[in-house]
Amino acid sequence: MRHVDFSPLYRSTVGFDRLFTMLDSLGQLDGGQTYPPYNIERTGSDAYRISMAVAGFSEDDISVEAHRNVLTIKGEKRDEQNDQNGEILYRGIASRSFERRFQLADHVEVSGATLKDGLLHIELTRNIPEEMKPRRIPIARDSSGEAKQIEATRNAA
Repeated sequence: MRHVDFSPLYRSTVGFDRLFTMLDSLGQLDGGQTYPPYNIERTGSDAYRISMAVAGFSEDDISVEAHRNVLTIKGEKRDEQNDQNGEILYRGIASRSFERRFQLADHVEVSGATLKDGLLHIELTRNIPEEMKPRRIPIARDSSGEAKQIEATRNAA
């Protein structure tokens, strides 16, 4: 893939450096990271859910952290006591450590996380502050109907 040089745009714009960094990072491969698999779905007009398959991990093995528009999910399997009566001949269920990062848009907050049936569900909500929302400005009609006087009249004394 070709690399796009954004340096000429850095000289003529102010405040868009984060956007250019995100665009630049799209061209970089993430090392082929495919574990654990996940889904991102919209559950409402301002609600989202990330579902991640984490079979074999417990609540104590997983940490979810949100910091400065980055959601980080880490899973580290504790040393488990192997069954003394047998040995594992084939391990098909992955239990390796992982770290996934998701870039969150502005005003998207993590509202909760649950682990059920081997799936980690992370609920996200977009809370746009009232001052950032568009608002309609009513136009008042001038009801006086008469022309306004611009210059003051001279009073005869």
